[in-house]
Amino acid sequence: MANHDSSKKRIRQDEKKRVHNKYYHKSMRSALKKFRASEDKEEVTGMVSGLVSLIDKLVKKNIIHKNKGANLKSSVSKKVSEFAK
Repeated sequence: MANHDSSKKRIRQDEKKRVHNKYYHKSMRSALKKFRASEDKEEVTGMVSGLVSLIDKLVKKNIIHKNKGANLKSSVSKKVSEFAK
């Protein structure tokens, strides 16, 4: 158990950050799931910009790793290009 006030505060801050990060990570996963399940061309193309910006925000805030973000954006663009054919 923490003895110093500063370490107690750090524990409180870390828990708050963990819950915050978990929320955004889960919302990104839900958006990806909805995107991947979609079969409508207009819906898919409309979702791309919002999804890519969400991924970029999570990478910038270090909620997800930058390579994971790049891989996710790549898979998103790959699905969009499949609809363009």
